[in-house]
Amino acid sequence: MLSKRQTEIVIKALDALQIELPSWGFANTGTRFGKFVQDAAATSTEEKFSDAGQVHQFTGCCPSVAVHVLWDFPKGVDDAEATKALAEKYGVRVGAINPNVFQDQIYKHGSLGNPDPAARKAALDHILDSVEIAKRTASRDISLWFADGSSYPGTQNIRHRRQWFIEGLRETHRKLSPGMRMLVEYKPFEPAFYHTDIADWGMSFILSKACGPQAKVLVDTGHHYQAQNIEQIVAWLLAEDMLGGFHFNDRRYADDDLTLGSIDPYQLFRIFHEICLFEFETGKRADIAYMVDQSHNLKGKIEEMIQTVITAQELYAKAALVDHAQLAVHQAKCELVDAEELLKAAFHADVRPAMEEWRKSKGLAADPLKAFRESGYIARVSRERAAKNRGAVASYA
Repeated sequence: MLSKRQTEIVIKALDALQIELPSWGFANTGTRFGKFVQDAAATSTEEKFSDAGQVHQFTGCCPSVAVHVLWDFPKGVDDAEATKALAEKYGVRVGAINPNVFQDQIYKHGSLGNPDPAARKAALDHILDSVEIAKRTASRDISLWFADGSSYPGTQNIRHRRQWFIEGLRETHRKLSPGMRMLVEYKPFEPAFYHTDIADWGMSFILSKACGPQAKVLVDTGHHYQAQNIEQIVAWLLAEDMLGGFHFNDRRYADDDLTLGSIDPYQLFRIFHEICLFEFETGKRADIAYMVDQSHNLKGKIEEMIQTVITAQELYAKAALVDHAQLAVHQAKCELVDAEELLKAAFHADVRPAMEEWRKSKGLAADPLKAFRESGYIARVSRERAAKNRGAVASYA
């Protein structure tokens, strides 16, 4: 059982944690092999915001929704004000703006790294439109992920593509308003399998530094090679003031997009520990945009989002319980067993009663998942959306 002081630490930590939801996580999704349609899946941007509003209503920590230009803004900039109003209708706000420079046919050989100047211009124009959307929706972050790369040796000039990326990202950075940020994500492979233009945190770091102070690195749990030490990457980026965002998911093999904590909850605890340790030692809050980046075609979409958010809250609370002052003593003396046991003690602490106390103080249900299931929301939207979702099955075949 936690002490009164520990309970206060957990409650303070939960007060500070906000998690952004992905609009695309509420729609029908799948794999390149096919999709399994759910009756309750969102079929419009408004329905995505409605579903996200449910997650926020029952968890109390998800006030914003990341959106994809093209999927959520079919008319581009002209949709900005209407989309902002839709989000507010359901008690959330528009979060990170995600350009889509990987879906159109013109991007077959890349976007900002494409050898074709026309393709590079199309990509840059779209990204700059996304910046304008961010301005009109009062969004702070432009979240950039690129599918660019090549799948066969010798087929692309890697250095030329690097330079084209620098040019495009610099132009994007110049268009940002004060207070806005450009988050540059990386991924080692997929869909490109020989080289990816932004393959790791070092490449993202270099590109961001080349652009200016409003560019930061975006880390995704699944965008790493097996056994890579993600918490070390987080620690280095924090030390350089270059960690801008973190995408939550879990994986067994590659970018699996599994539910957070379903495979390795200790990994996220270790990542949160590095962040909490940084804040303890520096006395300042790490300005990190936390976001869920999962798309599920097997689990119920709203339920798995609630499950993910609760897991993130629990692991963050555990990390906040680490006695950093005592840990520093053990580290200075190289007391290896004591230092590790101190960390593990926090990981194994039962923070659930303190989390329930926090929820009670916010007027939330003690068990968000149970309360949501009892709300009747899924049954209602399933009836309302079933025909549209089942009608889409043929187009997925």
